[in-house]
Amino acid sequence: MATAVLEKIKKQYTYEDYAKLPEGAPYQLIGGELIMTPSPVPYHQIILRKIGFELVKFVEERKLGEVLYAPMDVYLSEIDTFQPDILFISNERLNIIGEKKIESAPDLVIEILSESTAYYDLKHKKRMYEKTGVKEYWIVDPMEKSIEVYENASGGFKIFSQSIEKGRVNSKLLEGFGVELEKVF
Repeated sequence: MATAVLEKIKKQYTYEDYAKLPEGAPYQLIGGELIMTPSPVPYHQIILRKIGFELVKFVEERKLGEVLYAPMDVYLSEIDTFQPDILFISNERLNIIGEKKIESAPDLVIEILSESTAYYDLKHKKRMYEKTGVKEYWIVDPMEKSIEVYENASGGFKIFSQSIEKGRVNSKLLEGFGVELEKVF
């Protein structure tokens, strides 16, 4: 068990504990708990590839910053280190890309729901992304075939764009960027 690497059993884990896990250990640090995140199913990865491809193409053509994929540690607090499916960091904030982790909230985070992570993605992680300054948060639901795009306005996430099964969702942060749901699902 990967947590055996930890020196002692604790009620609440910190980033220091998390950093002692072997590289590639399937865990995220969520609210001081080590939450096992098993490998995603193929459909999840197909959706990730389709959205990621469009985002990378848009960002690289315009030289806007960096797009990264899980597993990539995003340090938000001593008890919260997440691995969002897709993240974008603007050129102005590239300094948050550290040697071992992203040192602060990315500009944009995309989470693709799965059975093992949906609760965290919709609750604790969403609140932490909101609180730590993620400017835009996408929730992609493969079962419902929906995408919700939230903008962080006036200190809280507000729905900016959403669609179910067909249509297009658009980014507020990356003006001109969006995806057609029929091409994603």
